[in-house]
Amino acid sequence: MYLGIDDTDSRDGMCTTYVGLHAILKLQELGYDVIGYPRLVRLNPNVPWKTRGNGSVIVRFGAGTGKKLFIGEYRGTRLYAYTREKKRQIDSKELVEYLARNLEKFFMLDEKNTNPGVVISAKKFPEKLYWRGVRELLTVEEVERIIAESGASYKKYKLGRGIIGASCGIAWRDRRRTYELLAYTDSDTRSVDPATVKEIDRIPSIFDSYDPENDYIAIMPNSRTPVLFGIRGLNPQELIRAKSMLRTSPYHSYLIYETNQGTDDHLVRKNISEIEDYNSVIVKGTVSKNPRRIEGGHVIFEISDRTGTISCAAYEPTKGFRNTIARLRVGDVVEVYGGVRKEPRTINIEKIRIISAPPYREKISNPTCPNCGRKMESMGAGKGYRCRKCGYKVGEEAAEYRVVERELEGFYEVPTIARRHLAMPLKIMKNMRNVF
Repeated sequence: MYLGIDDTDSRDGMCTTYVGLHAILKLQELGYDVIGYPRLVRLNPNVPWKTRGNGSVIVRFGAGTGKKLFIGEYRGTRLYAYTREKKRQIDSKELVEYLARNLEKFFMLDEKNTNPGVVISAKKFPEKLYWRGVRELLTVEEVERIIAESGASYKKYKLGRGIIGASCGIAWRDRRRTYELLAYTDSDTRSVDPATVKEIDRIPSIFDSYDPENDYIAIMPNSRTPVLFGIRGLNPQELIRAKSMLRTSPYHSYLIYETNQGTDDHLVRKNISEIEDYNSVIVKGTVSKNPRRIEGGHVIFEISDRTGTISCAAYEPTKGFRNTIARLRVGDVVEVYGGVRKEPRTINIEKIRIISAPPYREKISNPTCPNCGRKMESMGAGKGYRCRKCGYKVGEEAAEYRVVERELEGFYEVPTIARRHLAMPLKIMKNMRNVF
């Protein structure tokens, strides 16, 4: 059986993973075992009504058999899962009502944009539901039809958008996966020693813990939440080792989640004409308008392919990444990875591959009049130059230029401080054949 929970938190508090922890405790009280690692499944990061990180929690449960897995601790009690399950009849309709009733005290129901959903299914939903959920926009009505066709049960609150994420999470097949260890606290006093965070970030399998460019500790949430810290990595045992290396304020529990974070599952290769609002795309094109800085510190440029043109943006939160983008020039060939904003219609860059960046000529100064020895003035873009004193004219080529050599080819990414949950860091990408 699969339990899916989503849309329980808000920007002002709570965390769906904490609800997931208490769902596991409640299932164990009822005599059920957890099967495999609990799952944290991130969905389309461009959804305009998401509560925060757009992540659902999935717990597979039943009668466990096979090898025991250590998955965390709750207030000193070790938590385990099993690798396999035996068949067992479960009344999903009665159970979903019971669990929802016992978990709803954690739901941020007073928040306008929080619309929880709880789903229980005896089987995984079709995989295409996951791919739609991580790349497109779905409606509650669409998902309700799929739930009904599968004979699953659900409970929704308010608008019930949570059943979308819960169902899409159940549909995930974890073909590419990473892990996150999340520690929880009741205290308002929170601290993590930066030196120990820098130390764990040097572990090859750990990613997005520390941003050296901006001296930013990335494992601590910025919002109000029960989470004290979260460590992301490729191996659960390495996460436990990293946790032991940290010096932090006290926490009462922690849980290891299997996740789709850092997998780039949200990205789809498209021509520019195929791009739709709220997509996340990989687009290859040629720079057709030079980068420019606009109010707020954002850097904007345009790319074109045979089907159209679109703006691309490195927004202010991407910090030093903007300096790389500012070095692009018309004619450069690039591959842009990012999410599509509706208004203004722009690709919000997550990373970029600069395929070709040839040398270009840069004007140093206007030409000197051979008759008068004075600097000549431009007659307008592409129209050449004229001496104001004697009227002598020359073409554009008469100006003084220098050749600017560039070593710009390769991959570049936004810093950790600006990274989206689903975006694959280059630290992983460089070894992805060994990871996935």
